[in-house]
Amino acid sequence: MNAQLKPFPNFDAERHAFHSRLTHFNARRFKPALPDPDWATWLRSDMELLKAEGEFLEAERMAIRPLLNAIPGDADAFVQWFESLRENGPGQGDALFPWLAEHAGWDEMRWFLGQEVAGEAGFDDLVALTQVRFPTQPKLEMARNYWDEMGRGHAHGMHGGMLENTAKAFGLVTRIEETVWQSLALANTMAGLAANRRYAYHSVGALGVIELTAPSRVSFVNDGLQRLGVSAEGRQYFHLHANLDIRHSREWNAEVIRPLVAQDPSLALPIAEGALIRLRCGQRCFERYRAEFGI
Repeated sequence: MNAQLKPFPNFDAERHAFHSRLTHFNARRFKPALPDPDWATWLRSDMELLKAEGEFLEAERMAIRPLLNAIPGDADAFVQWFESLRENGPGQGDALFPWLAEHAGWDEMRWFLGQEVAGEAGFDDLVALTQVRFPTQPKLEMARNYWDEMGRGHAHGMHGGMLENTAKAFGLVTRIEETVWQSLALANTMAGLAANRRYAYHSVGALGVIELTAPSRVSFVNDGLQRLGVSAEGRQYFHLHANLDIRHSREWNAEVIRPLVAQDPSLALPIAEGALIRLRCGQRCFERYRAEFGI
């Protein structure tokens, strides 16, 4: 396989340019900063990008509408529907992951990981942004989830650091121009849902469906990394999440999603939308990656 990206058709080039702008915007808006005398100019620029982000997220909502038939309003029934996405949600059971486990070479795995690292929006920060002003029970579970992501107070256990170790093992330096738009779009979607309070419940669904569906995928990746001789440290992120996310998913569904829907059944729809939007983003990535590898 040629490790260089294949040329984008015009359709892809436009989307890559758009998501490159959003990626730069998100990097700036979440970075701690100091007062800027030119803040009003930045604000005008931000308003343009926030409008573009909103239009993109609304288009994503419209795209998954056909999948929203008969969303249950009963809390227990909704959790059952949500958990069924593990098997029948968009992108589940994709052939990409068994192929990574069994056949991918070093360069192919490196390319895949480069896309995944570039598309990682920071689960810990997304949870922190989402939990603001939530009711006590969901807020406490999100806090426990965040604490796990932060290594329970130990730098060596932080999940973001584990992913950095994988990147180091492959000598990865991610660059926007070498990242496919589908991967950029995934990160921008997660950032947009978590950062805008009008999408807070969508973010709950999107974060929850990551925990729900990740274990089988990361297990395949871990198998592929082990086959290629990557050290235990270099694949710790994937080995850990193959098991930990099973518990995280169970607790997120029971302590975040179920109480929210039990208190207000109308919240089932935005939570479902968020989950399906996130799955559709992943599905686009898997299809693009398979095209790169000729699978």
